Amino acid sequence: MAEGEGRPVLTGLAALVGVAVVVGLVLGGGALAATQVLGLGEDSGSSESTSAESLYLPTPSKTPDSNDPAFTLAPGRETTAAESPAASETPADEIVLTLGQPQVGAMQNVDLTGVYPGGEGAILQVERLAGEEWVEFPVTASVSDETFSTYVQTGQLGENQFRMKDTDSGKVSNAVTVTIG
Repeated sequence: MAEGEGRPVLTGLAALVGVAVVVGLVLGGGALAATQVLGLGEDSGSSESTSAESLYLPTPSKTPDSNDPAFTLAPGRETTAAESPAASETPADEIVLTLGQPQVGAMQNVDLTGVYPGGEGAILQVERLAGEEWVEFPVTASVSDETFSTYVQTGQLGENQFRMKDTDSGKVSNAVTVTIG
């Protein structure tokens, strides 16, 4: 009897282990070559730039001093603080509400944006004038970077007035009027 004839299971197991080692080495070498070609695994914390990097940061420069900043009221329409009665008559810590469009169809978005100096993190409740009473509209906005933005939708045809109310302090904004329909 030749050697190995009496142990076919052991011989098969040894052959299987040998094939697994060879396949593992081939796949590992292929993966290593692929990472080198694709540039994966390189140190990204290097502070030296290369020609392949494309991020460009311009040198910061001081903006010109102006006591008359521009406010954007609607797309394509700008005015300065001197021309805007709401901005020039409002104290620095008041909520200033602006309307995106003066007229929309029923259930179309009515864009409400504004500024609230010193109101960082405040939650503003939208209110609608119903008769002679302001009622809460089921929409809120949060103040971030002293600005806020939200929209409402209503099927209430005709002129509708909206304002914003700080849920903590009770301060209210100016009212804006939009025509629905």
